[in-house]
Amino acid sequence: MIIRSETIVPESTPPMFSAGEVPSVTPAQRGGQEIEGDFPLDQIVVDQFPPGTQVHSCDHYGTSAWTGTARIITTLSNGEPKLYFLKCAQEAQGKTLLEAEFNSMVELYRTSPTFVPEPYAWGKLSVSHPTTYYFLCEFIDMSDKNPDPVQLATKLVQLHKASNSPTGMFGFHIDTCQGSLPQRTAWNPSWVDFYIQLVRGAMALNKEKNGNWENLEQLVDRLITHVVPQVLGPLEADGRVIKPTLIHGNLWDGNIGTSLENGEIYIFDASVYYAHHEMEIAMWRARFCKTLSAKVYLNSYLSRMGVSKPVEQFEDRNRIYSVYMTLHESACHNGSTFRDECYENLNYLINKYAPLDEKCS
Repeated sequence: MIIRSETIVPESTPPMFSAGEVPSVTPAQRGGQEIEGDFPLDQIVVDQFPPGTQVHSCDHYGTSAWTGTARIITTLSNGEPKLYFLKCAQEAQGKTLLEAEFNSMVELYRTSPTFVPEPYAWGKLSVSHPTTYYFLCEFIDMSDKNPDPVQLATKLVQLHKASNSPTGMFGFHIDTCQGSLPQRTAWNPSWVDFYIQLVRGAMALNKEKNGNWENLEQLVDRLITHVVPQVLGPLEADGRVIKPTLIHGNLWDGNIGTSLENGEIYIFDASVYYAHHEMEIAMWRARFCKTLSAKVYLNSYLSRMGVSKPVEQFEDRNRIYSVYMTLHESACHNGSTFRDECYENLNYLINKYAPLDEKCS
């Protein structure tokens, strides 16, 4: 799998797991032979492979914002070559990140197995200082060419339509991580209340990481109390029902690849939860989405999935969903990349639905 990064990383943001860094483990062995490569492989990971597997090498592969990544080359007992992709991350944050990713990928694979690499395992390595965790999945050799809009839209719509919330509610059974930080994804029967839950969580993280931004709390509070009821409330008014739909949750350019073997599109680095399906595509309006911001992707998706009623409020819903995305990403990246965009969307929505005496910029 070609991994670029889970999300855009300003240079000032230190990764949890530095490039070139490897867990300090005792190299595993198989059949009395040492495993080659520049990324030491823990026996705990090797034990996840099918019996009789020959492990040849484990090397650094790709780049990742928050983890150390490697490709493992093996041969199965029947002589078939098999490649694995490994991520490692440290301490409590690494545990949260990789547990969330494993559960996210399992949920996606269960619903749409041809759309994601197969997840195999996650857990704690034998490393004690620092404590290190791993996530193991199928390796798919991918290109970073622009994904075909029709294939991406078709597979995404299939995922959204086939998914069914196990509780009938919005959320997920654990808090997943968009970027490096957890989202508040506890189950909630109301989409409006769940969205507010997400935004309050992102606001708390942003304040913790970035301090007090000028008038941000005032703007977010006004969004919740005055704008959300007018923009999201109609989705569940007049007998309308919003289906809780499984979304990838962090579907930007860097988390999509095209298989070099069969031309199929795959998505990865997921942070899933069950949501209004339009939440999935809100990230595409963000400035860091250089490819997916092209109208052909949005139009290809909407022509197959449809637009929720009231249709005339789609653009404002897309913008309000983007507020959450940029607010959370600002917490992940010290605000430097997403601050202006966050204020821009907040000001637009508040000026339209609940004007203040003066704007904040």
